[in-house]
Amino acid sequence: MGNKQHHLKIRVPLIISLIAVAMLSCADKDTGMAGSADFNKPIYDPDEDGNNSIIKETVRVFEQATEGYHSYRIPSLATAPNGDLIAFAEARKLTSLDYGDIDIVAKISSDRGRTWSALKTVVGEGEGTWGNPTVVTDVKTNRVWLFMSWNSDSHSQHGGNFDGKAYPAVSQWGDRKVYTIYSDDNGLSWSSPVDRTAQLVPLDFIWDAVGPGSGIQIERGPNEGRLIVPAGERNIYSDDNGQTWKFQRIPKNTFEGSIVELSSGLLLRNDRAVAGSWNRGKYRYTSKGSIEGGFSAFSADVNLIDPRSQASILRVSFQPNLVAFINAANNAGDTMPYRCNMTLRLSADDGKTWFASKQLDYTGIPQDELCSLGYGGYTSMAKINEEEIGLLVEQVIDPTAGAAINRKHSIDFHHINLNWIKK
Repeated sequence: MGNKQHHLKIRVPLIISLIAVAMLSCADKDTGMAGSADFNKPIYDPDEDGNNSIIKETVRVFEQATEGYHSYRIPSLATAPNGDLIAFAEARKLTSLDYGDIDIVAKISSDRGRTWSALKTVVGEGEGTWGNPTVVTDVKTNRVWLFMSWNSDSHSQHGGNFDGKAYPAVSQWGDRKVYTIYSDDNGLSWSSPVDRTAQLVPLDFIWDAVGPGSGIQIERGPNEGRLIVPAGERNIYSDDNGQTWKFQRIPKNTFEGSIVELSSGLLLRNDRAVAGSWNRGKYRYTSKGSIEGGFSAFSADVNLIDPRSQASILRVSFQPNLVAFINAANNAGDTMPYRCNMTLRLSADDGKTWFASKQLDYTGIPQDELCSLGYGGYTSMAKINEEEIGLLVEQVIDPTAGAAINRKHSIDFHHINLNWIKK
């Protein structure tokens, strides 16, 4: 990487031009809603930076059949206030099934993901299911929040059986709960779980899930500092640094949402479609809006094919205007074998178009073998700095194994810089 002074010299002309056009208030043309402020940034020139260094490093963080667990799934990644990376996952004790004895675990890296701490169980309770870790860092208070979904060992989402025990489907409000914990020491220790179901789960919900992945903290405009966590058919948010949390309902037909702050001041949800919607288009589904003004109906983004799986979106910088997105760019089916072709993209116009895209690679493994070897699935991204991104991606042994009980899952960390995507 070039030194910081070099980057600053390159960006001075860009910053000066931004001052002249900043804070132009107008309506968002895609939604008809009033934007907080359309900053109207110039298009990012991917070749304006003379630094040609490339970073692409991959490390396995959570390895199946190690450290006391059968499988690790559903990653969540955060940059802590001190710059450390915190990687979370569902640690599935006996099988890779979505129910049963599942804990939330974490590891910490202080060297940008090259090495990781020993496994720490963040929260667990007998054979109950703790899942869908969704993290958000409050840089105003230096607190890291983790949202989680929970159900008892007597339930599962759709019903199932394992090891002679029946797990009937969640059937009424309150069977599926929302909890939060937080850390004030960069992930070294965590508070006791707080049940927020009564405040954050609508009374007409039976099944529910937060995230998974990550939330955001608003960086600009009148709502600077607001914390937002994407959840099923709603956004959970706080305007008092987590002292209280509320939710906002949004249009239906998606789940497993991701969210990003746009340069206009609006928000963009980029979600997994429900089966009916996905079958009509096999794309990601997006919606723009705000907490105060509501969100538009979700519509298919024809630039982003998708196997109906979770994905991640991330604000890299505002100056220049850069948003990153990663998903399994595959529309051949919607089961485990199709969650591959993990493609990382960059946008300079708030996700309308993507000027650069590149598939993740793994040293020593031919690109055309990654799908058959199960490299791909759920993911989570975090910004290391305005040139570097960290991301977690699942890997499953034998994705064609059929029943989930026959699979084993691991999670890899990728450290990349923007030049790797562009070049």
